Amino acid sequence: MNRATKHPAFATYGLLFGATVWGVIWYPYRLLETAGISGIVSSIATYTVALLLGAAVFAPGWRRLLHLPRAALLLALTAGWTNLSYVVAVIDGEVMRVMLLFYLAPLWTLLLSRLLLGERAGLRGLLVIALSLCGAFVMLWQANALPLPQNSAEWLGLSSGIGFALTNVLTRRARHLSLQSKSFAVWVGVLLVALVFLPFDTMPPPQLAQFPLSLWLLVAGIGLLLALVTLAVQFGVTHTRANRASVIFMFELVVAAISSYLLAGETLFVHEWVGGAMIVAAALYAASMKEKVVS
Repeated sequence: MNRATKHPAFATYGLLFGATVWGVIWYPYRLLETAGISGIVSSIATYTVALLLGAAVFAPGWRRLLHLPRAALLLALTAGWTNLSYVVAVIDGEVMRVMLLFYLAPLWTLLLSRLLLGERAGLRGLLVIALSLCGAFVMLWQANALPLPQNSAEWLGLSSGIGFALTNVLTRRARHLSLQSKSFAVWVGVLLVALVFLPFDTMPPPQLAQFPLSLWLLVAGIGLLLALVTLAVQFGVTHTRANRASVIFMFELVVAAISSYLLAGETLFVHEWVGGAMIVAAALYAASMKEKVVS
């Protein structure tokens, strides 16, 4: 029994848990922004909590992380941008449009795998690329304008998907990293990237001393969720075949569609649903391809 099928039930639950959390986490982050805490500052606060919790759990061996190879730092920075840009995007933009732009990731994975790993996409890969691009064209279509993301949040969502694809490719080049190392790479990476962009934050610094206990508890709760979801997803990906994991992650779109409608009253137009369906179809088709092409 190989590592991809050793714990199928727990791995599937871990991926479903991750998809559910990422499909609704935009809402508590929006609550923090309403209270005066920007996406960058809230990311620093919540990922600090996640990092501290991880350090406590992995206390016996955390010092070994100081000697990780350079590949871990590159992975951390890429994962950091992916997570930070995603959080800022779903705070400021329409959740489902951001999500669908993010799920162009299989397109970027194919292109980056060809560039960095020398893997050929083949005829099926070219079909994924064409279907993804057509879906994006239909979803972003607007009269008298180019079919491009309409605001900074959508550009961030698109870039987050590119970062996610690059993270996947880099992970495949660093299979020697442990679950502990990859989890710390994500937490530290978000903190590093957020600190770099903190001077460019457009919102004024929050007055932390004036925040009620409920906000501090919300920050702690998000941090705890991030710590758990990082571990759950890393475990799930480790013990699930790549194509199956990609399909399970699609549950995030279902959760996001329901939560954005119920909590924010957001809906999509018909052409956005059609384009989104094409993007999802491309992602599902990519998931059915051989793992050497998309994982």
